[in-house]
Amino acid sequence: MIELHELTKRYGDTLAVDGLSFQVRRGVVTGFLGPNGAGKSTTMRMILDLDRPTSGRVTIDGKHYGQLSEPLKYIGALLEAKAVHPGRTARDHLRWLAQSNRIPPRRVDEVLGLVGLSPVAGKRSRGFSLGMGQRLGIASALLGDPEIVMFDEPVNGLDPEGILWIRNLMKSLAAEGRTVFVSSHLMSEMALTADHLVVIGRGRLLADLPMPEFIRQNSRSAVRIRTPQVEQLLTALDRAGLRAEAGPAGTYEVVDGDPTRIGELAAAHGVVLHELSPQQASLEEAFMQMTADSVEYHAGDGEGRDAAGAWGATWQPKAPRQEAN
Repeated sequence: MIELHELTKRYGDTLAVDGLSFQVRRGVVTGFLGPNGAGKSTTMRMILDLDRPTSGRVTIDGKHYGQLSEPLKYIGALLEAKAVHPGRTARDHLRWLAQSNRIPPRRVDEVLGLVGLSPVAGKRSRGFSLGMGQRLGIASALLGDPEIVMFDEPVNGLDPEGILWIRNLMKSLAAEGRTVFVSSHLMSEMALTADHLVVIGRGRLLADLPMPEFIRQNSRSAVRIRTPQVEQLLTALDRAGLRAEAGPAGTYEVVDGDPTRIGELAAAHGVVLHELSPQQASLEEAFMQMTADSVEYHAGDGEGRDAAGAWGATWQPKAPRQEAN
């Protein structure tokens, strides 16, 4: 388990991480979300002792990272896939890591096979594609067969088969009772992978919730209805104290409605329904709702010319600085 206690990091006048406290538990995939500049990468670096916190502390199974004599056997991490000497082969890179942590040499070929790099194990990493680099980074994280794995944007550069593979890998590791902590900007992928979410914005904790609860708290639910007897149904709903709003393609939506109650109400009034379906927001919509005040940069609503003179979205700071007179 990973535990953060009032973790804070300053870079000069910039407060990158502001008093973060949360736990990453065993047996679930915990997604780590936040807008660009929220402090996710800095937090992950402090977990691995690559950055020292200004204050607070982080422990891995009760110990500071620096107290782990063979850290790859406790926690494996993928933070930067290209953090490999370009002149080393994939096998030699893993052999070096294995030797430094007293990991049996046979484990090198095991993880190469696991990530699908056995055919290129003897090739130098400088010729690897982004996806191959990601697979090598994942192999490095799994080398010590650790109880904790931590991935930053693990699907970056992977093809559809690779994305499905890493998704299933993370789920299987969690099912084995391991701690899985993953950061990603791909909301659709996170929705399919994560069981629990930790969300930060501007370095502060915004949410620490199971996935379904996060979506429920940060979005509205509705029941979509379609009928050829619109006036009759709207009258029945109004008399029952339910408000329907016009929806897409001739439908109506009852916010926070109960499908069972609406169906029974329609039947009682002899109204034929062509559609009666609960509507739930996506993770992306819930995330955008929660982090709206924490996004540092927004695309402009209008069009403008960029530096090259092309028309497109204009990027503007959320709180622009005032120019000096």
